[in-house]
Amino acid sequence: MIDPSDLLVFMAALAAVYLLPGPDMALVISTSALRGPKSGLMAALGLALSRTLHVTLSALGLAALFHTHPILFDGVRWVGAAYLMWLAWKILSRADGDATEIATETGAGWAAIQRGVLTNLLNPKALMFCALLLPQFVSTQHDLAAQYLILGSVLVGLGFLFDVVYALAASSVAKRFSGSRSIRKISTLAFSGIFGFAAIRLAIGGS
Repeated sequence: MIDPSDLLVFMAALAAVYLLPGPDMALVISTSALRGPKSGLMAALGLALSRTLHVTLSALGLAALFHTHPILFDGVRWVGAAYLMWLAWKILSRADGDATEIATETGAGWAAIQRGVLTNLLNPKALMFCALLLPQFVSTQHDLAAQYLILGSVLVGLGFLFDVVYALAASSVAKRFSGSRSIRKISTLAFSGIFGFAAIRLAIGGS
């Protein structure tokens, strides 16, 4: 149904995107480093859920609605920027917090999933990415639903795999420097800055 060579090109394109720094990567790394690997993996799960929804919305044509009604796109974009800025403030406000206390908060896993879903879902460019990339590998001569299912599964699965690697790597590095309060504070400020920068980029419509 989908040519193996086309599928390899599709996976290569996805890998290139998942290797680029962005809000999703920053969320997984910061959550795992500051709250522990379990929370990092839960954030990765939240991102996977949101990507699944984006693939579904793309297949249903919502991205086309955003294209024909820019005000809807801008509305989601501004809400997403505000949420990223809130995450930046949230991380910064815990710069002097205790890592063990943060990692063992009640409901931390569910909160991490929510952050993963919202971080990706409120980025309309993630939806537009799905809408632009997926049709390039879909043939009208075959079952469209089946093709979207296969390509969507690859997109979500590969993204989750990358996020798991980022989460485990971040946790490992964080444990190595867990005894250094100054390094922890610097990393916290850096993570906060990354989300702040991502919020500004999204707000001004940068690519």
